[in-house]
Amino acid sequence: MRWLKWLFGGLLLLVLVAVITVYWLLRASLPQYQGEVLVRVADEVLISRDHTGYVQIQAQTRQDAAYALGFVHAQERFFQMDLLRRNAAGELSALFGPLALSADLELRQHRFRNRASDILLQLPLPELQLLTAYSQGVNDGLQQLTVRPFEYFLLQAKPEPWREEDSLLTIFSMYLELQRGHGFDELAMDALAKAIPADWLAFLQQHHEDYQAAIDGSTKPAVTMPLSPYPEVLRQQATACRDCGIKDSVDIGSNNFAVAGALTEHGSAILADDMHLGIQVPATWYKADLHWPSDHGSERVTGLTLPGAPSMVVGSNGHIAWGFTNSTADWHDVIALQLSEDGQQYLTPDGWQDFIWYDEVIEVKGQAATQLRLKETQWGPLLPAAPGQPRYALRWVAYDSEAVNMQLMQLETARTVQEALRIAPMAGIPAQNLLVADSMGQIGWGLMGPIPRRQITDWNTPQDWSTGDNSWLGYLAADEHPKLINPELHRLWSANARVVGGHPYQLLGNGGYDMGARGWQIQQRLLAKTQFTEQDLHAIQLDHQAKMLRPWRQLLLEQLSPQFIQQHQLQSYQQEVAASSDYAATDAIGYTLVRAFRLKTLQLMFAPLSAYLESEGLYSYHLKYPLAAPGWQMLQQRRDDTLPAAFGSWDDLLQAAVLQSYAELSVEQHTLNELSWGQQNRARFRHPLANSVPLLGRYLNMPADPLAGDSHMPRVQRPGFGQSQRMVVAPGFEQLGILTIPTGQSGHPLSPFYRADHHYWLHEQELAFLPGPEKYRLLLRPAH
Repeated sequence: MRWLKWLFGGLLLLVLVAVITVYWLLRASLPQYQGEVLVRVADEVLISRDHTGYVQIQAQTRQDAAYALGFVHAQERFFQMDLLRRNAAGELSALFGPLALSADLELRQHRFRNRASDILLQLPLPELQLLTAYSQGVNDGLQQLTVRPFEYFLLQAKPEPWREEDSLLTIFSMYLELQRGHGFDELAMDALAKAIPADWLAFLQQHHEDYQAAIDGSTKPAVTMPLSPYPEVLRQQATACRDCGIKDSVDIGSNNFAVAGALTEHGSAILADDMHLGIQVPATWYKADLHWPSDHGSERVTGLTLPGAPSMVVGSNGHIAWGFTNSTADWHDVIALQLSEDGQQYLTPDGWQDFIWYDEVIEVKGQAATQLRLKETQWGPLLPAAPGQPRYALRWVAYDSEAVNMQLMQLETARTVQEALRIAPMAGIPAQNLLVADSMGQIGWGLMGPIPRRQITDWNTPQDWSTGDNSWLGYLAADEHPKLINPELHRLWSANARVVGGHPYQLLGNGGYDMGARGWQIQQRLLAKTQFTEQDLHAIQLDHQAKMLRPWRQLLLEQLSPQFIQQHQLQSYQQEVAASSDYAATDAIGYTLVRAFRLKTLQLMFAPLSAYLESEGLYSYHLKYPLAAPGWQMLQQRRDDTLPAAFGSWDDLLQAAVLQSYAELSVEQHTLNELSWGQQNRARFRHPLANSVPLLGRYLNMPADPLAGDSHMPRVQRPGFGQSQRMVVAPGFEQLGILTIPTGQSGHPLSPFYRADHHYWLHEQELAFLPGPEKYRLLLRPAH
C-alpha cells in the first residue's frame, strides 16, 4: 500500500503547488501602494491612501491629476472598467464567449463605439487632452502591474489597452443603465390604449394622489374611476401569465436632498445624496480627493469617481456640493414607420428614403466571429419585430452628439449654485436631477443633461413622423432648462418621482416615474425639523419606516376574521402583522407578510391585464405608471364589474392574496419565525466571476448579511440593489461630512481595501467625507 501513500502525497504536493502558484499570481497582480514610479507626468504627483484605501492625489495640473486617477483606477478596477466599455459597445463575447452573444446582439444595435469615436472628434481640445492624460494613466497603471489582473487569468484573456473613446463608452454604459425603456414602455402603453377605452386608460395610468411631493408644490389630481363598465379584457383572463409581476417601484433610482444655510448652525447648505444602483463586488464608485493649483490659488475636489472616466461624479469642492438622482423623465420616442410595399424604404417628410445599413462584426472567444447587419432610419435604429408586426424605430437622446461630453468636470471648479446650474444644461450625461448646495447657504435644483425640443402629438405611444407633424427640433437652450433656486421652504429633494409640474413637466414628460412614497417620506422628514446637522440628513438616508404599507396593513387585518384565522391556523400570522410591520427591520416578520400580501393582491387584480400584454409580447411592468394608485381606488370601491372573473367576491380575492402570499413565502422557510425581513432580504453582492472559481469563488463575494430597508422608503435596499453610496456634506465644512460605499475601493481580493468600507456601510456607521491620515504613499515622477 506504499504506492497509495506516494500517490496521495504527490496529489497533495500538486494541490499545494497549485495553491502557491495561484496565491503568487494574485500577489503579483496587487496594485502598487508605496514607493516611486517613473511615468508620463509633467511634474511629480503624490498618491496617498488612508486605512480604507481612500485616494488623495496631489498634482500640479488637472491633466496630471487625471493621469494619476487613471493610474489608480486601472490598478484597482481595470476589469470593472473593461466591463463598462464592453457593455456599451456590445463586445462582451470577445471576453466571455458564446454565453454573452445574445447580450452583444442586443447591445450592438446602438452602435455606441461608432458614436463614441465620432463624438471624440468633436470634443474641445481641453476635454480631449484630459481624456488623453487619463487614458495614458490607465495604460501605464495596467503596465506597472507585475501580473495582469486575476480576472483575465480566469478568462484566459489579455486586457486590451484603454482608448480615449472608452471613457465615452463608460458614459454610454450609464445611459443603458439609467434610461432602460428602449421603447417598450410606449409599445405597452399603445397596446393597452388599443384594447380599452380612453377613460379607463387614463384611470389605470395615473400619478398616485397620496404620495405627491413635487418641489414646486404642484399636484396631479387623482383620476376617478369611470362610470362605464370595466373593460372585459381586464376581467377575463384568456391564458395564464408567465410573469404576473407588476411595476411597483423604480429599480434604478436615488435620493437627493438639501437644506439651506438658514437651517444649519454653520450657515453653509448641506447636501445628502445616495444613488441606487445594482451592487456588485467591487462597488460602482471610487472615492478620491484631488488637489491641483489654479489661477485662483488652489483647487480641491472630493467625492466619488466612476472608474473609466476622469471626472468627479458627485462631491464637494469647498464652494459647492452636488449630487444626482436619475430623472426618470422621458428621453426617447418610438416612431411608427410607414413602409413601402416591398418594405425596403420608409416615408419621411422629404419622401421615401432607403434604410441605412451597417455591417458589424462581433468577436466571440472560442468560435468564429458573428456577422451582423444593422438597419437604421435617419431617426435611429429599428426595434426588433416579429414577422407581420408593425415596424418601429427608436429616437433616443443617447444617439446624438449632445449625449456625451466632459462638461460635468466644470462643476469641479464652480463657486455658486447659480454657476453650477448654468453648467448643467451643457453636460453630456444621462439626464439627472441635479441638487446643488453652496457655502453661502444657497440650494438649487436643475436638470443636468440635454433636453430635446419635442413636437410630438402623444409622448406615451408610437407616432408617425412621416409628415413632419411629429419631430425633435434640436435641444433646449440653457436658459430654457427648468430650475429652482432658494425655495421658500429652504429645502429641496428628489427621489425619482415627478419633481415639477406645469410647463417644466411638459418639457420633461414621464419616462416611468416612481410611485412617490419614498420622495414623500423624505419630504415629511425634512419638514419635521427646523435645524439640521449632517447627522440629521444621514438619519433620513437610513430611514426604513414602512409608512406606505400602513393602509395595506389595516386592509390585511380586516381580512383576518376569527373564522378565517381559525380555518387556516393564522393566529401567529395575525400577531406578527399587528406587532412588527411598521419598519423594514431585519427582525420584522410582520413587514414581510404585509409586503407580500400587497404585491399578491395587486398581481391578482391585474393578472388579466398582465396576460393580455404578454399576448402582445410585452409585460405590465413596461407600463409607465405603477398600478398601485388605480388598484387602491378599486379596492376602496369594490365594484363588482372591476373584480377579476376568477373570483366570486372581493373578499375571495383578498383572502386568496393572504393564503397565496403566505404559502409562497413558506416554500423555503417552513416556519413563521423564519420569515423575518432580514431572512428574505439578504445581501447578494457578488463578484461577476465568483461562480467561475471552484470552492474559492465564494470568498470573492460579500457575506449574505440581512439588510434593513426596501423600495418604498428612503433606505432603499434589496439583495443586489440599493444605496451604492451615502454622502452628506456641507461645502466649506467637509470635515463634518460623511461618505460610505458598500464593499471597498479595490477589486483585488488580496488588497486590504477589498472589504474596507463594507462593515461601515452595512452597520450604519459613519466614515468621514475626507480621507483619513496617510497610511500609504506612492510618488509618480516624470520619466523624462
